[in-house]
Amino acid sequence: QVQLVESGGGLVQAGASLRLSCAASGRTFNYYAMGWFRQAPGKEREFVAAISRSGDNTYYTDSVKGRFTISREYAKNTVYLQMNSLKAEDTAVYYCAVRDGYYSSAYYFTDFADYNYWGQGSQVTVSS
Repeated sequence: QVQLVESGGGLVQAGASLRLSCAASGRTFNYYAMGWFRQAPGKEREFVAAISRSGDNTYYTDSVKGRFTISREYAKNTVYLQMNSLKAEDTAVYYCAVRDGYYSSAYYFTDFADYNYWGQGSQVTVSS
């Protein structure tokens, strides 16, 4: 059974930081690209950040560039999203995702449809 479990969400004030974690079990996801998405109430799920299998390549949506950092720890089969200078508009449920299959270790993916496995989500609420 493949499982992705997010943690680290919470309620913070604007300007604060949070670090989300996504721990994978049931399979070693070190071989796959991973990403973070978010969904605010009444809105569609949107791409936030992605990291390649090699960890060398990352990509961010414009609204979080310079504030969020995606990283991965291979020994723990875990990917992180460090979120700094949080804003009220960052409030959403955050999901991690894994892209299965065979592709270059340098690739990352930004489309919702590119991913095969999803976590249950972690709520992040930023008060202004």
